[in-house]
Amino acid sequence: MALLVQHGTVVGWSLTDPVRYLTTGFAAPDPAPPSPAIRPLFTECLDLVTTPLLYQVKDRDPAAVARLQAADEALRAQREDRHRADALLSLIGNLVEDYGNR
Repeated sequence: MALLVQHGTVVGWSLTDPVRYLTTGFAAPDPAPPSPAIRPLFTECLDLVTTPLLYQVKDRDPAAVARLQAADEALRAQREDRHRADALLSLIGNLVEDYGNR
């Protein structure tokens, strides 16, 4: 972790390799490094839960909903790094339930 400082004042923080610490609930993170396949899924899930893509999902934009469904399917098919995939599934789960059903 690093503190971000601007003009002598702490203005934020940064976590190096956040995927490494991905977990559900209060479980300890897996000490093993993340699988290469989970990294792009992490990025995609973060995109899906932040604006402007989140608004597009909620507006049921077909392209955004397709991305949501594709992320959900990719996470469910992920065989390695299951605990991190499950954590990401819990992140997008409500969106999938509310907007991703076909």
